[in-house]
Amino acid sequence: MRRILGIALAILLVGGVIAAIAIGGKKPEGTATKTVRGVIGSEKSEFFRDPDVVKALADKGYTVKTETSGSWAMDQLALKEFDFAFPSSSEPATEIEAAAGVKGAQNSKPFFSPLVVIARANAAKVLADHGLAKTTGKNTGTLLLGPFLKAAAEDRTWQQLQGGTSAYPELAGTVFVKTTDPTTSNSGALFLATASNVANNATVVSDDAGIERTAPLMKKLISVQGALEQSTDDPFRSFISGSGEPLILAYESQVASLLQQKQNPGDMVVLYPDTTVNSPHTFVPISEKARELGSLLATDPKLRSLVVRHGFRPTEGVAEFTTATAPHTAYLNPGLTGIRQVGAPTVKVLMALAARAKG
Repeated sequence: MRRILGIALAILLVGGVIAAIAIGGKKPEGTATKTVRGVIGSEKSEFFRDPDVVKALADKGYTVKTETSGSWAMDQLALKEFDFAFPSSSEPATEIEAAAGVKGAQNSKPFFSPLVVIARANAAKVLADHGLAKTTGKNTGTLLLGPFLKAAAEDRTWQQLQGGTSAYPELAGTVFVKTTDPTTSNSGALFLATASNVANNATVVSDDAGIERTAPLMKKLISVQGALEQSTDDPFRSFISGSGEPLILAYESQVASLLQQKQNPGDMVVLYPDTTVNSPHTFVPISEKARELGSLLATDPKLRSLVVRHGFRPTEGVAEFTTATAPHTAYLNPGLTGIRQVGAPTVKVLMALAARAKG
């Protein structure tokens, strides 16, 4: 009898262990099943760190780990170590594909963001008073690139614009927009694309003659800045903290995200350049694991709402962006009213402009 009871007890114990393994091994609903690693532009860091984004991606079967790089420097990385690259515009994507050996990859462009120049209130007033900008309210307006570039070509100073007075002593030295490094960072490169278009009689620079014609001015725009940042995140955070230059190039998404998070923008004035090259953030799948992630970011309703919450404009999502940012039109231009949108030069031309600008 004891032997029979012992065998029965052993069977029950084994059965319990098997049941525990079965229960413990069952993945709860919503647990991510696939870990992918990507390299992204710094302006998307907060999006991928957002706990709501992490959960929404996990619900779709993904754990996403990221590190940042300048968009134009991504093709220099060991891309085989990543499952995807996510530069801030379509121009670097071709180089990334070639470097990763995935030419013809099924890229997607889930969202975009125009460039803006954020200005201190006093700086915006001086620019507006001298015809270099036009304010349409206390905290928003337009940077008039033609007059602004003319002032840059003439090496105009803040003191000259103020007529030699010292009404705003914090404004001193040559007038310039603080950008990122145009040879590695997307925002810096697209600023040159925009400025060169205006300097080239409202035409995209497409050949050596156009490069020669516009390169001296592009060099002035960059050389006057001194040390250049590698990403848009650092100068933006410096500006918000109260330091940094009075005019800083940023993405509209950075401003829109800040406002929607109800953070204090200080005395910020958002100036939209009257000519702009939009920045469609382009998802490049490198491994099969990440192939569908880009389309998820573009089509999943929950993820689209989070994209908007972080200030980006979903592709074909004007209404979503307008609704979400309606309380912040004192700073933003949801319809991009009065803004001329132009194409960018080819990668070869743009990199030649960037090299000349730094050289």
